[in-house]
Amino acid sequence: MPNTPSARKRLRQASKKRMHNRKVKSAIRTRTRRLLEMESPEGAQDALSELYAMLDRAAAGRVLHPNTAARKKARLARHVERLSR
Repeated sequence: MPNTPSARKRLRQASKKRMHNRKVKSAIRTRTRRLLEMESPEGAQDALSELYAMLDRAAAGRVLHPNTAARKKARLARHVERLSR
């Protein structure tokens, strides 16, 4: 347990940040799973644009590394492209 007031505050801040990051990552994983299960290209395209926004926000807030977000976006775009064929 932290002993100093500043260490206690850092513990509180880290806990809040961890919970927020977990929520964001969980939402991204859920949306990704739903997108991968879709079979219609139209619905997948809409879900992809929504997921792009989520990934961009997560990368901007450093919840995800920007390169990780870019990699996920590229792989998902490739998946949606295969659906439309």
